[in-house]
Amino acid sequence: MSQQRTGHEAGITGRVGAVTSGAVPDFPDLPEATVARLPEYLRALHHLAETGHDTVSSEGLALAAGVNSAKLRKDLSHLGSYGTRGVGYDIEPLVGQIEYILGLNMRRAVALVGVGNLGHALAGYAGFASRGFRIAALFDADLTRVGELINGIPVRHTADIPEVVKSEAISIAVLATPAGAAQAVADQLVAAGVTSILNFAPVVLNLPEQVDVRKVDLAVELQILSFHEHRKSARTEQANSAARSRAAAAGHAAAEQVNPPARAAGQGRVARVLGEAVNGAPVAALGEVAV
Repeated sequence: MSQQRTGHEAGITGRVGAVTSGAVPDFPDLPEATVARLPEYLRALHHLAETGHDTVSSEGLALAAGVNSAKLRKDLSHLGSYGTRGVGYDIEPLVGQIEYILGLNMRRAVALVGVGNLGHALAGYAGFASRGFRIAALFDADLTRVGELINGIPVRHTADIPEVVKSEAISIAVLATPAGAAQAVADQLVAAGVTSILNFAPVVLNLPEQVDVRKVDLAVELQILSFHEHRKSARTEQANSAARSRAAAAGHAAAEQVNPPARAAGQGRVARVLGEAVNGAPVAALGEVAV
């Protein structure tokens, strides 16, 4: 029977911020695609726990996370979680395993640079806190925004980045600046000690290899959705065109059955005359037949 490694066996518990004592577990080398899906599994598991579930089958979790069950089982096997046949996965220890892998067993301080419309909205997003992140500092180059309180956090000038990053032990930053300022601000963040950046600016950042960057370009996402809409429209038009062609062919065939073509009728007349010639009519008469 397959066995599921518990949270204590993995060196963790099922709650954020709690790590058991003892040997540090080996950190798995996960495929990037698996890492990208783990937050979806975690979100689904939290929802299941909140609705009173203690266990979940691979099929149930896959449905809740929007993936196929075979892919989910393979992803979780990287964590040492194989579930129990006939039972599925115990939710609490699995939550603990995923939170440990994602580094959510500690609340991470995050800096946000750029408090324009997008940055202001991100600063007030409650979902960060519920998922293990704390907006520790807000920055903007606009002096008119400095001192403004957003969600209880004062906006600091970007010149203060080195000091605040160090004092708050910030390693992750969210970049929501205009495209023209993004590279310079990113360089400033990296020089201050930031090693991971979530980039909302519509520009590709040139940073050291050890700095991890995730790019979020809303216009690109809309363009991808536009492709899917275009493909659906093209396929619909192709299907409609094929249906029209089939209908036209069927109508033509039906018309031929009701009213045979004139040429076919003429050919029948020639055949009858030739038959008469063969049966005794003068051969010379064949040349006088009107088709």
